[in-house]
Amino acid sequence: MKKLRVGFLSTVGIAKKNWAAILHSGNCVVTAVASRDLDRSRAFIADCQGRHPFETAPVALGSYDDLLTSPDVDAVYVPLPTGLRRELVIRAAERGKHVLCEKPCAPGVADLEAMLAACRRHSVQFLDGVMFMHNPRLARLREILDDRRSIGPVRRIASAFTFSGNEDFFRNNIRINGGLEPFGCLGDLGWYCIRFALWTLDWQLPEGVIGRVLSESENLPGWPGAPIEFAATLFYPGGVTVEFYSSFRAALQQWAHVSGPLGWLRVPDFVIPPNPGESVIEVNNQTTTVTDGAQEIRMWRHFGEQIATGKLNDQWPQWAMQTQRVLDACLQSARHRSAMTAVTPYAGSHSALV
Repeated sequence: MKKLRVGFLSTVGIAKKNWAAILHSGNCVVTAVASRDLDRSRAFIADCQGRHPFETAPVALGSYDDLLTSPDVDAVYVPLPTGLRRELVIRAAERGKHVLCEKPCAPGVADLEAMLAACRRHSVQFLDGVMFMHNPRLARLREILDDRRSIGPVRRIASAFTFSGNEDFFRNNIRINGGLEPFGCLGDLGWYCIRFALWTLDWQLPEGVIGRVLSESENLPGWPGAPIEFAATLFYPGGVTVEFYSSFRAALQQWAHVSGPLGWLRVPDFVIPPNPGESVIEVNNQTTTVTDGAQEIRMWRHFGEQIATGKLNDQWPQWAMQTQRVLDACLQSARHRSAMTAVTPYAGSHSALV
């Protein structure tokens, strides 16, 4: 079987987790790693090969252009800072490379629409790197939500995704640089909370949102501030509400809670299950464990399988666009003194994304 040949645009930490997932996917392989520093690419490959070796070591490249023009790369993994993604994703699409992009996908809806339009125009697949979307736990959650007996109609969704950064994090981590990561914790962590709510509510968009930046990073030289603690409420027809909290200042938590008139469900680890291969669901004080087969591996396997069909999965870019639209509205509300902000389609949006 021909494997999907993946090139990495960057050597950031999360790329190491994806390297291992690709190795175990069974249908993908890393063939190249690019950085603006060739020595950094070489060091990254040596480190990853030492722990999770491919039969043939990927090629180290000293520029993104070298990777985008490589005939040995079918798809690119893009974990670069959010502020840099638009140009590189478009260039990748123009060169016929499929795209798996970290989140948040773009600095704004207009940027993401340009990225997705390029992917459609050049018939390449786009997927954002939300691993829990590929966890079989979601299928079990959907059964519970749809049985109309366990929960009943959803009335309320609450979630939190946080971790506590240390002093070095608040001085050097790119996620507190508002120039490259304008959404800060909202984009890095809140993206997952928004995605879970949208999935739970069958992708229905809220009528309006209220967002609030609870605290912001210090303005360092050349590094504008970014949200490091954020809360938001989404308002739906009929009084249904969604509330989430994301933060770089609170201890690690990643829970989601769904309430209805007949009961509730709770997912204590909805983003990253701590026990690989097992995911937990709590429903009305009853706990169920789902065998998940490692969601990061499944994400890459699904990506490779989809591309092998020769057809595009239109749902995947829709997931990203719906999430981006709500994300944008949350920050817009926060920047306007927490005014109620409507979630409206981007004027240039393709009909498949509205």
